[in-house]
Amino acid sequence: MIFLGLLFAAAAVAVTVAVVVDNTAAAQLSAFGETVPGVTSQWQVFFAGVVVAIVFMLGVTIAAFGLRRSLDMRRELRDLRDEHEESIHTLELEKQQLQRALAQARRGGQAPAAAPHSR
Repeated sequence: MIFLGLLFAAAAVAVTVAVVVDNTAAAQLSAFGETVPGVTSQWQVFFAGVVVAIVFMLGVTIAAFGLRRSLDMRRELRDLRDEHEESIHTLELEKQQLQRALAQARRGGQAPAAAPHSR
């Protein structure tokens, strides 16, 4: 998404630069050395500029949404990793507690007492 947005923005900038550099006639639109057919008045040139600006803004918007989505996914992944590490730590503590209870029960000759679950 980010690449597509930047591609649209770059294309809009390239077309804009080409139009500005190549246009010398009052009501003729040319881009990349070619005259654009059907453009014969100034309002049509202005409209073409509006279209190029819309394409540019679309590209920037797509890139921004893609960047935000990427950052959100990274944040969510980091949160899941932290939660996973916390869960592992809790399970390790519970395991140690159960091992101590089992060792104590074996020393005393009694059956091991069930450890309470803490979930």
